[in-house]
Amino acid sequence: MKWGLLSTANINQKLLEGAQGTDEATVVAVASRDRSRAEQFAREHGIERALGSYEELLADPEVEAVYIPLPNSLHVPWSVRALEAGKHVLCEKPLTRRPAEAEEAFAAAERSGRLLMEAFMWRHHPQTRRLRELLDEGVIGRLRLVRASFSFPLREAENIRLDGELDGGGLMDVGCYCVSGVRFVAGAEAERVSAEQVIGGKGVDIALSATLRFPDDVLAQFDCGLAVGHRHQLEAIGEDGSLYVADPWHGRAPGIRLTRGDEVETIEIADANPYTHQLEGFARAVRGEEPPLLGAADALGQARTIAALYASAESGKSEAVA
Repeated sequence: MKWGLLSTANINQKLLEGAQGTDEATVVAVASRDRSRAEQFAREHGIERALGSYEELLADPEVEAVYIPLPNSLHVPWSVRALEAGKHVLCEKPLTRRPAEAEEAFAAAERSGRLLMEAFMWRHHPQTRRLRELLDEGVIGRLRLVRASFSFPLREAENIRLDGELDGGGLMDVGCYCVSGVRFVAGAEAERVSAEQVIGGKGVDIALSATLRFPDDVLAQFDCGLAVGHRHQLEAIGEDGSLYVADPWHGRAPGIRLTRGDEVETIEIADANPYTHQLEGFARAVRGEEPPLLGAADALGQARTIAALYASAESGKSEAVA
């Protein structure tokens, strides 16, 4: 599949590294609103064509799929435009914090007959698949609690992730992984949520802590932030034991710790590039060989949960997820 990059964002490097690991994806074009920037990026990364506008890339007949790593507030508008231009779309997470926008984007995908996927690359890692298998096998008994975290200190005051007008903030940047993680482990959508936040930057949450209630009396807790030390973990706790993943979001040091009573077992997972697996899964879904790993239902579940978390943080009350 021939890909185009909609901007020269730094995160493109991760996707390019993923593409190098598979024959399923080739990046053939990159676009920027500054043609010279696109040309420099193309030279540095061996990309065939550099285009001076996003519109040019969407009009390129050779580009089959578009990766969108723009600021959060632009994810849905440009996803819709790309879909309407006949391109498949891999949109960097989070797609949106607004459920109506998620519905709009996937409606555009359905009208165009093209694939839209939210780019939670961690879900494609073999470590995540193995975690699901262990949960389904019942190795920890009935699930009771889920815990997650993702944070790092962002010290660049002008970084777009600290800009409220661009839908920045800790929950949108790193907390969305935690939301994805606890939903994945619970295997269901949250019923109610409660959240507290600390505001900083240009009107964004720089620290947020939340509690979520899922069906079957499963509780989840997570914290995230852009003014907190480096933390990343995911834990499922059942009546008979726990499963702990120390590096769930990147999978750079894969492995799952299973604890049952005094017995502790480390389940080894082979190294893998989740971006490569994401691109390969995307290609298979486009060809109709398998359903997309992350589709409309998952993206809508994400958006509804994030919306409820922000509503709770602002109201100071527990909020229903709807």
